[in-house]
Amino acid sequence: MFENQCWWITGASSGIGAALARALAARGASLVLSGRNVAALETVAEACRDTLIVPFEATDLGAIPGLAERAWQWQGRIDGLVNNAGISQRSLAVDTTFAVYEKLIAVDLLAPIALTQALLPRMVQAGGGRIVAISSVAGFVGVPLRSAYSAAKHGLVGYHDAVRAENAHLGIHVHVIAPGSVQTDVAKNALLADGSRRGVSDTAIDGGMPPDEAAAAMLAAIEAGKPELILAAGFEHDAAMLRRKDPESLFEQMSALVRAGYATKMAADGGKS
Repeated sequence: MFENQCWWITGASSGIGAALARALAARGASLVLSGRNVAALETVAEACRDTLIVPFEATDLGAIPGLAERAWQWQGRIDGLVNNAGISQRSLAVDTTFAVYEKLIAVDLLAPIALTQALLPRMVQAGGGRIVAISSVAGFVGVPLRSAYSAAKHGLVGYHDAVRAENAHLGIHVHVIAPGSVQTDVAKNALLADGSRRGVSDTAIDGGMPPDEAAAAMLAAIEAGKPELILAAGFEHDAAMLRRKDPESLFEQMSALVRAGYATKMAADGGKS
């Protein structure tokens, strides 16, 4: 279904975004690649068949309408948008400056909303399209050390669910994908309480799903028309399911993690917990 389509991927310079770009290119899609690191985007583009690089800073919300115009005019359409760009967090709420919340909400929630709002009327007028939100298990579960990240990712789910409800009859297919641990730099690039970059990874992330495997599963779910995919295993998958089936039990499990020293261990061993 992706052959000869045009897909726009944000956060395409590495990780899940780069893997999705390679997978879509292999299926015959043209790609608009966005991110901040132009050199990294060019490297991804070299592995793909037909690309347009549209770099942008996610927090520059005022630039997004113009970028959307440029991307749309390239092929005269955008068949699919993947809202993938984001940044995570590793800090207790009690210690975290408000500036961290402002940045996480701007990058992980307001930017994808702004981009979707810029494209949605065009997609509707063109007769349809696909919008993919890369949320997280933290978009369903309030995970310790990720209060800002969870807030943004919960919001991402709610926004895209509403867009789906409003526009499904107009040919707009919305897919919310919630990965668990995937082998990316998400933990290294996470913000600490003062807004500085963490710089180290997590054992869970390092042992997570390879990005190419995650991308294949995502495209399979999109092709199958699934509105939602929890792309996780083990405790992460169980936690997302428990949020719906027995939320009180989940809340206690999350609190127990903290009482058992989860936050202290994450800080003390260089993140390898």
